[in-house]
Amino acid sequence: MGFLIDTCIWIDVERGVITPEAIEAITKKHPVYISPVIIAELTYGMEISKNDTIRTERSIALNRLRKIPAVFIDEMCGEIFGRITTSLKKKGKQSHYRIQDIWLAAQAIQNNFFFLTYNLKDFKDIDGLKLVEFKKD
Repeated sequence: MGFLIDTCIWIDVERGVITPEAIEAITKKHPVYISPVIIAELTYGMEISKNDTIRTERSIALNRLRKIPAVFIDEMCGEIFGRITTSLKKKGKQSHYRIQDIWLAAQAIQNNFFFLTYNLKDFKDIDGLKLVEFKKD
């Protein structure tokens, strides 16, 4: 068992809005993993920054996250992704704007991880995903 943590939470850690200890209070002794999807989203945020200081800070934060063990997208993850998008389509829900979220959900499901997020509404319609809400104070 482990945790995959949504990008929005890592962004708030970077900004100092929440502390790593607040995350540890939820994950306890369970391992935390990073996804290449999260690395991609954070790299994008770093690259589009118009401020050199912010870009440097984001680069440093990204390098810290690279120390977290990564889970990779493989064939089984692709199958789970396909099943999630099919299920969403059958429920009448659009999935094309949620590609990154669906990849993260597929990775969490494949590895039997909990998924820690602020945004339960973005994930609650994905069957089999073990959601844990991080509540902002």
